[in-house]
Amino acid sequence: MTFRPLIALSVLVFAAACAKGPDKAATAAAPKPLLVAAEDVHTVKNASIASGPAVIGTVQPERRADLRAEVSAIVMQVVRENGDVVRRGDLLVRLDDTSIRDALASAEAAARSAEQSSEQARRQYERMKTLRASGMASAQALDDAEGRRNTATSDVEAAKTRVVAARQQLARTEVRAPFDGIVSDRKVSAGDTAQIGKELLKVIDPATMRFEGMVSADQIGAVKAGQPVAFRVNGYGDQEFAGKVRRVNPSANPTTRQVEVLVDFATQKAPRLAGLYAEGRVETESAASLTIPATALVREGDKASAWVVKDGKLTKVTLALGERDPRTGDWAVKEGVAEGTQVIRHPNATLKDGMVVQASPSKSSETKTANAKTAEAPKN
Repeated sequence: MTFRPLIALSVLVFAAACAKGPDKAATAAAPKPLLVAAEDVHTVKNASIASGPAVIGTVQPERRADLRAEVSAIVMQVVRENGDVVRRGDLLVRLDDTSIRDALASAEAAARSAEQSSEQARRQYERMKTLRASGMASAQALDDAEGRRNTATSDVEAAKTRVVAARQQLARTEVRAPFDGIVSDRKVSAGDTAQIGKELLKVIDPATMRFEGMVSADQIGAVKAGQPVAFRVNGYGDQEFAGKVRRVNPSANPTTRQVEVLVDFATQKAPRLAGLYAEGRVETESAASLTIPATALVREGDKASAWVVKDGKLTKVTLALGERDPRTGDWAVKEGVAEGTQVIRHPNATLKDGMVVQASPSKSSETKTANAKTAEAPKN
């Protein structure tokens, strides 16, 4: 007797469920459509796929100067630091000039004394010429006076040369910028002893950056001046730079067996930092082909496929791939899709054949709408 109320309640629930009808039950069981934004879909199109030898190297300025000490002296002052912008002629480093100034003063005094001796010898020679003309001096005395005059003249020229050399040495105690640029590598500080040839600092011109790359000697035969080069620079993410081969070194590196290739930037957007690692490819050949990004591919062993959006539904299509473009990372497609086909980016395991696809607002549109609502909201 206790179970009769429960049985009656079950019969009522079953009858209510049947009263909803089969249409409502089917609607509740229907899968939800896949919301896809514009940035989640890629349109397959023709693109140029380049091939050629790889090139690796660094970005370096064409105008660069390693400033070294030309006299042995103590570093008195380093005027500029790394990263400072300099103009041609700006003072960068000052060396101790005490001993050189003393040498200059001594040379100038010696030059004045030589000029005085030369003037006396000249006057003596003129007097001997007069005496010889009147018969009051011998020819030997005239020759001796002429010799003393010539020797004094030579002494004056030698003294002037020593003065010029001392002034040049004095000028070398002030290291100045050879061109407009930036100080890139300071090597000394005040108090250091600078021997002749010691590195003081470097100055580079960031407006003259170029790609100094190396190509394997096995592939250098295909590289020629004027060929385009596509490469990426470390620190600039996926940004791709375009360049052109300016010159190919006529000799290979004896250690690495690689050949240097100088590449000029084709645009003005060159990095302004020297020494950054870069790698790319010289475009010796190119061919047009349908391409698909690697992010749209589904890999299953050696097979590749993609989820295609057609008539508002998803279809999984098997692809026949060709070579990969080393510049962009996209794959050439031989079979499976046609130009204009839309494929899903970053597919996941929840996608199924026949799934309904519905467009949703893009992330940028949602951001703009949210910003507009915020702007229209009343302020307290």
